[in-house]
Amino acid sequence: MTTSDNARTTRPEEVTVTACPDGPLLVRGPAAILGPDGEPVPRNRATVALCRCGGTAIAPWCDGTHKVNGYRSDG
Repeated sequence: MTTSDNARTTRPEEVTVTACPDGPLLVRGPAAILGPDGEPVPRNRATVALCRCGGTAIAPWCDGTHKVNGYRSDG
């Protein structure tokens, strides 16, 4: 494994959140995602994409709507 490969590898208990340019937040690791009622939202994957554009039909998950609704992130 190279140094750059190692830098992208997370430990199983570690949580990382990556803001994709003009797209979702990628959440890797065992983070609890809570709904508006404070209850956990079931996760079926170790990495999930959270919507930032507000246009998704499957909130809180990203469904790719940001690609067609013109969403642009800051920066």
